Amino acid sequence: MSETPLVTEVLHGHVACWTLNRPQQLNALNGALIEALGAKVEEVQHRDEVRCVVLTGSGEKAFVAGADIKEFADYDSVAGRKLAEYGQRILFDAIALSSTPFVAAIGGFALGGGLELALACHVRMASDNARLGLPEVTLGLIPGYGGTQRLSHIVGRGRAMEMILSARMVKAEEALSMGLVSAVVSREELLDAALKMGGKLAANSPKALGAAIRAVQASGSPEGYEVEIDQFGHCFANEDFKEGVAAFLEKRAPEFPGK
Repeated sequence: MSETPLVTEVLHGHVACWTLNRPQQLNALNGALIEALGAKVEEVQHRDEVRCVVLTGSGEKAFVAGADIKEFADYDSVAGRKLAEYGQRILFDAIALSSTPFVAAIGGFALGGGLELALACHVRMASDNARLGLPEVTLGLIPGYGGTQRLSHIVGRGRAMEMILSARMVKAEEALSMGLVSAVVSREELLDAALKMGGKLAANSPKALGAAIRAVQASGSPEGYEVEIDQFGHCFANEDFKEGVAAFLEKRAPEFPGK
């Protein structure tokens, strides 16, 4: 039976668990996997039953150990630019801007494009054996899937600069201390912990989650406050807002329609 590049697991309530499935290559990102995952990201924007996605890698060794270097070993500067531009557009930016939140369950290595994939997710959780890094400078490259930008926003410019220029891997506990991940658990507990986090996100208003993601993604830009004001105002037109207020006043748990 041929290996499929992406496995979408059965829904856990409103949480979908997606497993990247190239274990022999430590789930390295090749063109087929980027396109398959990008198509699923686009699809999930139109699936009301999915309110959160947990993203993880198959096998015990890696979330994603990087990009498949063999695919671009002979590229020139024009092809290299197209590679980064295309990948960012269909996958990395698509996840970062997704109205459906993504939780990265990082078990083992998350290196290069693998860490960039986790950085595009909205929440990151790691196993205690996780190792995270951006080693591109050891190949004569730099991160090309948003890593220089997102890592700087998450951990600060100084720490991002040190990690990128030194190409060193950080262990899970250091990643936690710098805010790169929000929790560290045992390898055995990782998926359950990520699904539990996904359940917490999925229990909230889908409309509010999308608005919050758009506002946070605009942080640091000149229009960031204006985006927040706009998204705040838009929330008042949603049925989710009416249900949330009614549930609060009636002292019950809300049942958001996602409209």
